[in-house]
Amino acid sequence: MTIDQFIQALLDEAKKAGIEAAEIYLSSGDSFRAMCQQGEINNYTVNSTRGLSLRGLYQGKMGYAATEAFDEDAVSQLVAAVKESAELTEDDDVQEIYKGDEKYPQVDNYNPALDQVDEARKLNFVLELEKQAKAKDPRIKQLAYDMISTSSAETRIVNSYGLDLKHKDNIAFTFINALAMENGRVATGGGFAIDRDFEKLSVEKIVDEAVEEALFMLTAAPVPSGNYRAIIHAKCMPDLLGVFSGVFSAEAAQKGMSLLMGKEGEMIASEVVTLMDDPLLPGGLESAPFDAEGVATRTKAVIENGKLTTLLHNLKTAKKAGVKTTGNAAKAGYAGAVNVSPSNFYIKPGEKTLEEMMQDMGDGLVITEVSGLHSGANPISGDFSLIAQGYTVKDGKKDAAVEQITVAGNFYQLLKNIRVVGNDLCFPGSAVGSPSVDVGEIAVAGK
Repeated sequence: MTIDQFIQALLDEAKKAGIEAAEIYLSSGDSFRAMCQQGEINNYTVNSTRGLSLRGLYQGKMGYAATEAFDEDAVSQLVAAVKESAELTEDDDVQEIYKGDEKYPQVDNYNPALDQVDEARKLNFVLELEKQAKAKDPRIKQLAYDMISTSSAETRIVNSYGLDLKHKDNIAFTFINALAMENGRVATGGGFAIDRDFEKLSVEKIVDEAVEEALFMLTAAPVPSGNYRAIIHAKCMPDLLGVFSGVFSAEAAQKGMSLLMGKEGEMIASEVVTLMDDPLLPGGLESAPFDAEGVATRTKAVIENGKLTTLLHNLKTAKKAGVKTTGNAAKAGYAGAVNVSPSNFYIKPGEKTLEEMMQDMGDGLVITEVSGLHSGANPISGDFSLIAQGYTVKDGKKDAAVEQITVAGNFYQLLKNIRVVGNDLCFPGSAVGSPSVDVGEIAVAGK
């Protein structure tokens, strides 16, 4: 049977079985990934996936089931599994199948030409990255990491109220990590690019970015311990924001896992901070016209000029809080339960360049990279202690490379300490972005 016939049979069977309202979530996609080392492709995978989940209200409770089979047997199995799941659930929160919105925004995140790029060209691209990086400077001995990936995915939501939504997107992503060696010292530097137009992926630009950073870091050394004036770079702040993004989830707040519960309307950040959740951002990695429950998405400021305006909601958390959903329902794959997640999540850029921010700062540090995020950051308390690298700023100018330091602080306090937000908004490999931000003083453990 065709997929449309399968969907209709599933909705009909669910109705006959006494399921009050049912929703089908269908996800399909293709992906390509290749890695190169020492002039040879050493990792090469091509995948196609298609799966479907059924959610249904049975005796007032929500049940879940999922399958990768699309035949008559799967229809009855899914319906029976939903009923059993609903009977066993201990979740007493009110849940619903969404009837739909009158209008949905237009989001075009699909470029047919990207899906037509042949595999040989992608393999040549990743080989060329390594070739040009090594040719750039004799101190570049190899690439510690050299990868290209492309993916194409389609999401469809159909329910018993007649809702039938579909969204398709694709993306290409490439990243390298260049390894420089000189006088017994080793340093690395990264370069990346993300686009839906393969023609806009530049080998030269990626290589220049990685090689420049690797060579600069060859002279890196720790600074003495102390409190330093600091700017967190646009390529680093998204990592910090990303690891703490869960505190803005109403689901986390309602479970006691966020200190922002009940803080709507209060100042939780500096007045220069506006934090956006924008599912309609042109070209955004998480741009979509509807969320995982079929709710029309919309752009909203989570923090506006320092004030917390809203937490992020799905239908269940919104019902519990007595507010309207923000359209942030999400699923970790077709078989996942509905939760809450940001879309394109970023600090709104200001007007100053990084160079102007450094001139204003005078002397201090620019933090360009942090690591140990999952072990060194507590998403509930906001405390963090992270290994970092970057460079010193002297008399407003970039000075010496810095490594082997630890920066510590509290995310909630850091938001309040931000003095200036730069104009260099960056999304380094994910849907979480930020410009460079002047965070006042930060505690550093070094030599």
